[in-house]
Amino acid sequence: MAKCEEGYLCEVCSGDVEHLRDSGLYLQYVIGWIDPETLHTRRECHIRCLPALAQFIDDPRFSPGVQIEGEFSRARLDAAFVAERAALVTRGYQRLCELDSLRDRPAVIEYLLPEVAHKWRS
Repeated sequence: MAKCEEGYLCEVCSGDVEHLRDSGLYLQYVIGWIDPETLHTRRECHIRCLPALAQFIDDPRFSPGVQIEGEFSRARLDAAFVAERAALVTRGYQRLCELDSLRDRPAVIEYLLPEVAHKWRS
């Protein structure tokens, strides 16, 4: 974890992750890829510093979009997988934008997408 006076620094570029909507850590958390019990042990990262994940965000607020080359480019992946992954990651990004706009944010456990929250409660 970063020192409080430094803010949350990206483990890739070392820049400050100033906004929740830019957080790769919290994007992965809200879509259920990071267990709530281990969130505090993970390092922060900008979404754009995780291009394999960022390429699946289809939202005009995430502009310009991210495209990657090679085997893991979404253009080279199975269309059904891409559609499913883009739907999930885009909804996660939209949730971050919604949370980022709130004056009073809910508890971190409430950040999760509804189906993810249900999964962790079960």
